[in-house]
Amino acid sequence: MMIHQNFIAGEWVGTEASKNISPSNTNHVIGMYAQGSAKDVTNAIAAAKAAFPAWSRSGILERNAILRKTADEIVARKEELSALLAREEGKTLPEAVGEVIRAAQIFDFFAGETLRLTGDAVPSARPNIGVEVTREPLGVIGIITPWNFPIAIPAWKIAPALAYGNTVVFKPADLVPGCAWAIVDILNRAGLQKGVLNLVMGRGSVVGQAMLENPDLAGITFTGSTGTGKRVALASVEHNRKFQLEMGGKNPMVVLDDADLDLAVETAANSSFFSTGQRCTASSRLIVTEGIHDRFVAALTEKLKTLNVDNAMKAGTHIGPVVDEKQLKTNIDYIEIGKQEGAQLAFGGELLKRDTPGFYLQPTLFTEATNQMRISREEIFGPVASIIRVKNYDEALEVANDSPFGLSAGIATTSLKYATHFKRNSEAGMVMVNLPTAGVDFHVPFGGRKASSFGPREQGKYAAEFFTVMKTSYTAA
Repeated sequence: MMIHQNFIAGEWVGTEASKNISPSNTNHVIGMYAQGSAKDVTNAIAAAKAAFPAWSRSGILERNAILRKTADEIVARKEELSALLAREEGKTLPEAVGEVIRAAQIFDFFAGETLRLTGDAVPSARPNIGVEVTREPLGVIGIITPWNFPIAIPAWKIAPALAYGNTVVFKPADLVPGCAWAIVDILNRAGLQKGVLNLVMGRGSVVGQAMLENPDLAGITFTGSTGTGKRVALASVEHNRKFQLEMGGKNPMVVLDDADLDLAVETAANSSFFSTGQRCTASSRLIVTEGIHDRFVAALTEKLKTLNVDNAMKAGTHIGPVVDEKQLKTNIDYIEIGKQEGAQLAFGGELLKRDTPGFYLQPTLFTEATNQMRISREEIFGPVASIIRVKNYDEALEVANDSPFGLSAGIATTSLKYATHFKRNSEAGMVMVNLPTAGVDFHVPFGGRKASSFGPREQGKYAAEFFTVMKTSYTAA
């Protein structure tokens, strides 16, 4: 079987590899992908550093053309790439298609951003002096991405890094190397100069750690767990480097008495359980006022009964498998914790057998939870949600904000008064009204507060805040 190698200094290198296994069928080997070493990281960062002077001064039309070609090829190959994504991550095929299209949109957007780079010319406080304020590329950027969005998240980090003239060392999650390899291959063939983009696949304890320890990285953008994010931060402070963190969430969805019940149920089911609940923006706390509580619980339980958990590639599948055995064990452990804490298991929580061996878990719904239980405070990252009963809107808002996280929040209501108040007072970076908490457009900022995020926002024109550095220049007349 072909080994998909690492990409360093414009060359495919590496012979040590591991199997990429599908969570929908553990007998299916998707491919063999390289396992990088600390030496590979050193070489990749050196190549990126050597390529930076030329690339950072490259013409904007060159960058525009490369990113646009990348977007076009992703669209042209969307069926192939979507199938790869679904097979290696476990996301259903329709969800995978949506993610692939989003990746293309991101590359297309940042192709445009290369032509929209601006600065300011301002008068000086002193006579006969001109002042220019401009943005310049930061330098060599380390990119570390998670497994749950294996093509979209790399796209929204790599595209702005390249658009603004940085060079890149990219480490994808070890569970999903296939999409990462495909994206790098596409970008390479689109015409990138050697060393501008480098791919080092492998374990975080080896590849990621070597990146953190290297002083030649000017910045690191990381999406993943809160614990790892803290290690990224500490290592970055040690080297005085810029860092950007997107981490966990324990996102609330509030359902008020005046909500449209059908809409609230559809929104909650999508937010909590689609993509197997493996989204940092998933709503795992459903905060429901007492007037609608019983009807909501009954309707959501009936909805869950209609959802089909099966192979991600199979037509009619609503929810695919959990990504791997380790994550499945974590989910099962939290289900047991919820029972022990006194929450009532209203639906699901069972392991499922399907035609192919995989990590299949029923969507799990707890009722009679409190906001102090571990299942209400700690990120589970699976198809597990808890319903918390509250008296009214004021208590719902208080409970929603009572969390160490602050990524996304939602509310289901027909009241303009409550919708407006919630948008202004929710302690989250993103707020949804009568919409799922997961799902953000590609051209607007993504990020949260508290333990969910640190540093400038991702996506859209706001990405420039991380990937560039400001310069103020004075000229005497």
